[in-house]
Order: sequence, then structure tokens, then C-alpha cells
Amino acid sequence: MSENKVQIEIKKYLPHLKPMLMVDAIEHICTEEVLTHFHVSDDCIFVTNNELTETGLIENAAQTCSAISGQHYFNEEPAADVQNNPSVIGFISSIKKITVYKLPEINQLIQTKAHLISQVQMPGYSICTLKVTTFHSDTLFLEGEMNLFLQKR
Repeated sequence: MSENKVQIEIKKYLPHLKPMLMVDAIEHICTEEVLTHFHVSDDCIFVTNNELTETGLIENAAQTCSAISGQHYFNEEPAADVQNNPSVIGFISSIKKITVYKLPEINQLIQTKAHLISQVQMPGYSICTLKVTTFHSDTLFLEGEMNLFLQKR
């Protein structure tokens, strides 16, 4: 028996565009947790020597994390010009701890899971702390904790 998965529209949660979009799909999202996946392809700007670099892993983790805090700003249909002028900007304000155990190779599908630890949600901005892990099956690629800052423009 096959399971039907609902496709979650990424533009409702992430303002990123290719080539900086490091999440292919959101598998599950709620107010405290998100699970995403990303197929590492040879045309990814963060691939070197047939592996996703540490920078690519961290960017994937940050984008996964930002989907949790960003959903407050993306609860409406995106504006027609969202691709040219995202209404939300965000960045990693600090990395508390990141450990990279292994680099995924091209053609691997990685999953990233983030869990919200704390959040300050104001009308125009959000600051949050999240734990994150990136893995494939039993292989752990990255785990850590980071702070994000998101602001409505």
C-alpha cells in the first residue's frame, strides 16, 4: 500500500530562490518542528569534489530551521512579486554549536530535522533558538544548535 504525501509549498515558508534554495521539500511542519529533504546534485553551488560542503550543510540546516519561525510571516499567499522582492529577510545570528561528522555525496537525499527550543515573536521580527540534525538513514551528517533572526520587510 502506498502512502500519499501532501506536497507542502516551500514558498509559503522560505523566501530563498535557486541557486540558494537548499531545501527541495518540506515533509512535515508544525509550530515546533520541521522535517525537510534535499537532493544533493552536481549542479549545487555548494558541491566540491562530489560532496556537499560544510557551508552547504549549514545553509541547508539554517533554511530548514527558518521554516519554523518563518511560517508566522508566510501564513498568507505569497505576493505576486515575492520572487523579486521577498517580504522576509533572515540570517543566522549565531551558531552555538555545529558538528559535521561526514559530508553527503552527490545524488544522496538528505533529511534535516529542526526543533524549536525558544522563540521571541514580535510583529516585525522573530528571534529563535533551534536544534538541528541532518542525516540519511543511519548516517548522521550534522547536528547543532543555532539562533536565527527573521524580519518582515
